[in-house]
Amino acid sequence: MFFFPLSEYTWAMFEQETKLASGSGELKDSFDVEKAIGCYHAAIQELIVIDDILSALVGIEGRYISIKRIQGKEDTVTFQVDPSMDLTLQESAKQIFPLCESYLLINQFVESRSQFKSGLVNHAFAAALRALLLDYQAMVAQLEHQFRLARLSIQGLWFYCQPMIGSMQALSIVIKKVSANNFVGSTVLNLLQSQAKAMAGDHVVRSLLEKMTQCANTAYLQILERWVYEGIIDDPYGEFFISENKSLQKESLTEDYDAKYWQQRYSLKDDIPSFLASAAETILTTGKYLNVMRECGHSIQVPIAENSKLTSVGSNHHYLERIKAAYDYASGELLNLIKEKYDLMAKLRSIKHYLLLDQGDFLVHFMDIAREELAKKPDDISAVKLQSLLDLALRTTAAAADPCHEDLASCVEKTTLLQRLNTLKDLDIHQAVSDSNHLEELVNVTGLETFSLSYKVQWPLSLVISRKALTKYQLIFRFLFHCKHVNRQLCAAWQVHQGVRRVDMQGIAISVSSLLCRNMLKFINSLVHYLTFEVLEPNWHVMHNSLQKAKSIDEVIQYHEFFLEKCLRECLLLSPVLMKVCDEVFDFDWFPLFFIVGRKILPVFCGDAASWKKFLGSLGSNTRILL
Repeated sequence: MFFFPLSEYTWAMFEQETKLASGSGELKDSFDVEKAIGCYHAAIQELIVIDDILSALVGIEGRYISIKRIQGKEDTVTFQVDPSMDLTLQESAKQIFPLCESYLLINQFVESRSQFKSGLVNHAFAAALRALLLDYQAMVAQLEHQFRLARLSIQGLWFYCQPMIGSMQALSIVIKKVSANNFVGSTVLNLLQSQAKAMAGDHVVRSLLEKMTQCANTAYLQILERWVYEGIIDDPYGEFFISENKSLQKESLTEDYDAKYWQQRYSLKDDIPSFLASAAETILTTGKYLNVMRECGHSIQVPIAENSKLTSVGSNHHYLERIKAAYDYASGELLNLIKEKYDLMAKLRSIKHYLLLDQGDFLVHFMDIAREELAKKPDDISAVKLQSLLDLALRTTAAAADPCHEDLASCVEKTTLLQRLNTLKDLDIHQAVSDSNHLEELVNVTGLETFSLSYKVQWPLSLVISRKALTKYQLIFRFLFHCKHVNRQLCAAWQVHQGVRRVDMQGIAISVSSLLCRNMLKFINSLVHYLTFEVLEPNWHVMHNSLQKAKSIDEVIQYHEFFLEKCLRECLLLSPVLMKVCDEVFDFDWFPLFFIVGRKILPVFCGDAASWKKFLGSLGSNTRILL
């Protein structure tokens, strides 16, 4: 320290005035009111000012230095001096006042943010500031000790306070913003980091701010560590940058077509710490994977060594490597769990057998035994009877060897396939068509047009085979089922044609009818061949190979969704115009009636009740009907 010895007379005069000022209330009052500091000699004034400044440095008013709070601004204070003070001393005191103001502001912040309700980050930041204030108060105590030894001048006081002013003011800037906006969590960390970057030219101040950031980070990193290593959000004050929506349950994946469980159960907030911005998605996904395993009843924790703990962050970015390692472990474990224990590929193959008609022997048997039930109106069909017929078909065909066949269930929709497509707004449907015959179709529709299959999927496979994915499978199944039904009707028509060929006495009408039936049968067979062997099978193999190479459950979901989207598009289901054409082509009663008028046989393949009545009325009495 710089020592400035004073004369014994000067110091004696100062001590005398000090005793007078600190004496009885009456004497002190008379001293304050009647004797301004300008009445003293300059040397005495300097000692009085130093004594007052030492008090102001710890937030205490002096005799000639007062603290004034600005009205309406709780965090703003100013220091005022006696105007009669020597001008040189006034300027010297004003140079130190910013340090006094910063101390008051920081001390007030520490007192107000030392409770946990302010958040763990603010609590940790306040604890670091409290430690800094203890060092600051120790410095003031040393200065006061030197002053009591008559070895400190106003210049010496300024010399020792000057290095602290920059650091304290930088902290007060952060504190003002935090207090004014009531910042918590990652916003406080970002503010500290940005302030540290702004002070890049001052190594001392920047080091202090980085140290404060590190201390505030400690509480935040503990939350982060539990999330990426255990999949638990231990965030009682809502500071973490990942939020949890507990209203979204995993059961919605199998019940709701628009379920947002996987996308929104855990999501990123806007305020992400800048040092974690590049790894935010990885952090989010890591915890999601661990949570899926926990929901499955598996208590999985990422194995961590002592040097792998997220206790600090630095310029070496080792913490990012640890986060990536945690992600790789969680991703591998979950993928192995779904593929091995829950056998995802077996479920997908089973769905392919039934909903994509990969093995259709059960369907042939089912269509035979359920023909009468499916010919009814959807409201008249017995769901119990239809399910029993389906179970019978499954047990008496090769499907009985499939352990997953019990997950299959029958269902009857209320709308046609084209109407159902129009209700799914998320599909990339082009060239939408208006359904002007909606009411008429509802009257004429039967179970053959609305029958579908459902499949029971349990957690966690519902992440991949969700209600949305299953609905897309059902759309493809309904189209294939309709094609199979038309094919069966055409085959029956062909058999009838073969049976009545001898009736054709002139060989014209039956030949035309037979040619039409044969061409339609060729068309429907070609369509079924295209759908199964040129669309579904190749795309299935591509998806199967992609799933074998997938490194995360998100990639599995992505490949599966891409497969379904491509199949829907190539099966014409995303082109309502083409589907409308197919619907009109299929809208024939292909079980033919042959009207024999005289010696001619006229085949009739379509027509509603009114047209049939009109047509029959135009026929003569020599007309007979062959079925």
